[in-house]
Amino acid sequence: MRTDDELVPVEEHPTKPVRPRMTRTRLGIFVATSVVYAAIVVGVVTTSWPVRFDWQVMLFRPYKQWPEIHAFLDYFVVLGQRGPTAVAVAAWLGWCTYKHKTLRPLLVLGTSLLLLNVTVGAAKLGMGRLGPHYATTVGSNEMFAGGDIFPSGHTANAVVTWGVLAYLATTPRARRIASVAAAMLALGVGMTTVYLGTHWMSDVTLGWTAGLLVLLVLPWFEPLMARTDAWLLGLWQRLRGRRTLAPVTVPVAASVPLGAPRGPVDDELPVREPVAAGSRPGAGASVRVPDGRPHLAPRPHTARSERTPVTPTGSRRPPHADRLPRTSPLGPGAGRGRAAGN
Repeated sequence: MRTDDELVPVEEHPTKPVRPRMTRTRLGIFVATSVVYAAIVVGVVTTSWPVRFDWQVMLFRPYKQWPEIHAFLDYFVVLGQRGPTAVAVAAWLGWCTYKHKTLRPLLVLGTSLLLLNVTVGAAKLGMGRLGPHYATTVGSNEMFAGGDIFPSGHTANAVVTWGVLAYLATTPRARRIASVAAAMLALGVGMTTVYLGTHWMSDVTLGWTAGLLVLLVLPWFEPLMARTDAWLLGLWQRLRGRRTLAPVTVPVAASVPLGAPRGPVDDELPVREPVAAGSRPGAGASVRVPDGRPHLAPRPHTARSERTPVTPTGSRRPPHADRLPRTSPLGPGAGRGRAAGN
């Protein structure tokens, strides 16, 4: 039985995503990958062994050797197509953005795709290599002929799009799993393009290195993405604050009931004194009355017994023809008549 000291610590999910830094190891991998990238380009331009290997694979025609997997690979290669993969990964990173209250996942994806399109697009148009289906001379490198397949865009996009998920992983275990999955997808997409005959083998190897270079340089853009994240969130908070401004409340003066006791403020409000008959107006005398209260003439105070009754005296019952009033005396005939009526 294990003691507490022998228990294996469990990895905790960090509350705040860690931003990777450009370490020496990452910088060394970046330099080595750049060297491989340059070596592939030089080998193709000089029509050396990479070109000879490209022609051997092309003349082997893998799609004719294994035609039974052709239909499946036609769909599998979509995992390297820029549009569908970007939408799928952006949907997941959008949920991560909402969960962690930060725009960093979407900013990382946008930055990586921008770098990918600029670097790979410039290389494609600059070298202008033709694909295997459009090759004109056996053994030639087909460079600078107006093509756009070197490096492979499907392969580079698979490396970057799925590799971003590993780059944004918040735990070492999740990062390892995502890295292996991204590598397998990128490997499968690249070899699928060779099988279908849409790319040379050197196109695929250059696509792998081009996508890896994009992922390796992302830490250099982390400060810029952090400032952009803070600015966008601040702008969003200001816009929300303007929409939810509290309405301005105007204080309403409370109505003062008639006959309420006067306060100290009421004694400070002067009004003009009524002018007596025969006196000259404008004498300048003044009295103090409450503000906003009507001035009524004084009335004599009467006792309760002296007030006019509210209800009239007498009986409240309506008159009836066959009934005698209670005040009239009952005679001998009246008693007999009432008995006969009963």
